[in-house]
Amino acid sequence: MEYLIRLVQIHETFRKPEIEALAQLANIDVEFIVYNEYSPFCIVRLASKDAARALVSRSILSKGIYELWGSGTDYDALHHEVQGRTSDRWTTYSTSSFKFVLDTYQGKRSATSQREIIESFDYLGFNGPIKLNDPKEEFCIFEDYVWGEKTAKEVHLGRLIARSDRDAVNTYSLKKRSYLSTTSMDSELALVTANLTLAAPGKIFYDPFVGTGSFPIACSHFGAMSLGSDIDGRSVRGARGKNIVGNYKQYGLLKRYLDGFISDLTHSPLRKGRFLDGIICDPPYGVREGLKVLGTRDGSGKEAVFVNGEAAHMHDKYIPPKKPYSFEAMLDDILDFAAISLVNDGRLSLWMPTANDEEIELGIPTHPCLEIVSVCVQAFNRWSRRLLTYRRLCDENVKELAIAKPKDSANGVRADDLNNFRKRYFEGFKAPSEDKLKSTTYMSDRPEQ
Repeated sequence: MEYLIRLVQIHETFRKPEIEALAQLANIDVEFIVYNEYSPFCIVRLASKDAARALVSRSILSKGIYELWGSGTDYDALHHEVQGRTSDRWTTYSTSSFKFVLDTYQGKRSATSQREIIESFDYLGFNGPIKLNDPKEEFCIFEDYVWGEKTAKEVHLGRLIARSDRDAVNTYSLKKRSYLSTTSMDSELALVTANLTLAAPGKIFYDPFVGTGSFPIACSHFGAMSLGSDIDGRSVRGARGKNIVGNYKQYGLLKRYLDGFISDLTHSPLRKGRFLDGIICDPPYGVREGLKVLGTRDGSGKEAVFVNGEAAHMHDKYIPPKKPYSFEAMLDDILDFAAISLVNDGRLSLWMPTANDEEIELGIPTHPCLEIVSVCVQAFNRWSRRLLTYRRLCDENVKELAIAKPKDSANGVRADDLNNFRKRYFEGFKAPSEDKLKSTTYMSDRPEQ
């Protein structure tokens, strides 16, 4: 049966991957019949109404799903199709309470015009009471306009099956959150990322760059148990009584929070083993300050310092020594960690910055144990950021052996030497010379985290 999904017209490259991810999560076969990034109306084929409800019930980038009663390039064509394909259903709803609404995209109708259109469907023979609030059945007339045109290019009629989980965007809005920072991911994209990573009850999700906890909270909203770590202990501990734990308490999700700890990905205390169902992260881009990992520049250790007889590194305010870190090495480390930590078919969702320059080949990091599932792009002015989602392959499906190799920390010790995106960001993203272009592999996106 055909259904119409009413999408939101924002983050267009994320919408179809989210629907595909939710279909996999619910073990639903979905066939896209009509999909266009420039339209919020998507038509799919599903096996049943239950499948339609399951598909959209936790979607963030849609508003609802409707049983499609008809489509046409004008109202005459729409009425003809509705009468031809749904006349056997009319008696089912003849005495039910109902209402009709009109949804126009890039167009508008006066109240009088809307009423005339709704009344043109009187042949359906609905005799039940009209209820504007909480009717048993809701029908929607969709109009799709070309911008600036006065006549819709396409019209549809659908019966509401289920609404989405888009209200969660407001529930978790950063404007209402107790503990946050300037780099906290907004609720909408955090929830979408959790969907793409297949967060669900019975799963364990981890964010190695946890910050104030936006991603783990989004995963726990969908039922997953979550934990996180950060190299900056101040983010994990919080300040003035506000911290990640407080955010979980604010949303009533504390029972789904496992813990938070101070660590970087190259010195993780987590046991080695494939026990994580998902890894979800927005690593720092190194713009405001260069990327760093725990350690010293020369690799030597430091003698323990004691304050009043207690080791300084045991104090809450202790800041461990750090050394410069290559952006490319960080991406490789994230993929390596995912390969050794994710269960079969577990997912990694990684935000990665990139420059908007058609003349530059943009490299997506790869790993033999990981398969790219989707690439979504959030464009800004002269740079963008991509959400890369990977799937952990079964070992028997890995085509080449993943052998640990030493990471190239890049030449130099300055932040610009170790992070090409940072350098190009402050250069205004001017096109590099041809020689430099050949050596470019990773470009980046947003100004730091």
